[in-house]
Amino acid sequence: MPANVETMFYVREKPWHGLGTEVQEAPASIDALIYAGLDWHVEQRPVYTGDGALIPGYKVNLRSTDNAALGIVSDRYKVVQNEDAFRFTDDLLGEGVTYETAGALQDGKKVWMLAKMPHRYIIAGDEIAPYLVVMNSHDGSSGIKVAMTPIRVVCQNTLNLALNSAKRIWTTKHTENVMSRVHEARETLMLAETYMGELGRSIDDLSKIKLPDKKVMEFMQDFFPVTEDIPEVQKKNNLRLLNDMKRRYFDAPDLSHVSRNGYRFVNAVSDFATHAEPIRRTRNYNENLFLRTVEGNPLIDKAYKMVLAAA
Repeated sequence: MPANVETMFYVREKPWHGLGTEVQEAPASIDALIYAGLDWHVEQRPVYTGDGALIPGYKVNLRSTDNAALGIVSDRYKVVQNEDAFRFTDDLLGEGVTYETAGALQDGKKVWMLAKMPHRYIIAGDEIAPYLVVMNSHDGSSGIKVAMTPIRVVCQNTLNLALNSAKRIWTTKHTENVMSRVHEARETLMLAETYMGELGRSIDDLSKIKLPDKKVMEFMQDFFPVTEDIPEVQKKNNLRLLNDMKRRYFDAPDLSHVSRNGYRFVNAVSDFATHAEPIRRTRNYNENLFLRTVEGNPLIDKAYKMVLAAA
């Protein structure tokens, strides 16, 4: 195997690598926030025009430590402080869930905490480690969200497929009531375990869908066309990306035990989506990759739909 191909496959990192702070030792969510420097509060102030006129119906969310603006929201918007948003996760710890990392995205507009579920799953001969990402936003974009992020351990690929039979992302309610928080925690575990069960069945189904190499190439060229009717620069870039994806399907050592089937193809696309070097790496590339991982990567979703349509 060429050295550059070896490097491609053996230098693998989780999609949140380099983001956030490790908080494995935190005994509770508030401690995790303190370790990660996220124990600040959000304060609301009126919004004014440049010439000092009050803008009715809106407020600005400010971070208490430096008065950084996190978002302009309706005056009906209720702030959920970080310590309140993540408090329900404390009830997950008694179920064997452990904190991993915590951090902020988009300069504090979104605050997240990553937790590892206690069980590992063997699916289609692969070890899959399920993670939960809990995210609180301060820019008015969403409430408290919980997302499944299953990782194929051998290669750190994400496999949070968009299943019809189970949610991969859901919202949870902020509540001061202890029993309600316990309910939210149990509901979170139930949804997570349901998703992992359905993911196992879906991957088994993908493994049964045989894909001739010609069909695989059709799929890949749908992602990255290199036809004569596209501009030369785009064709050159697409060819580079196409060859990268081909190596991840045909040459990946961690897929050597997997037949030429739908599961292999989805894994190759996931590997590409998670680990491929972009044409241009932006300043926020790692943050954007993590958000796509949490919310569902369109590239992986498209690959999954392609395979199902070919069955």
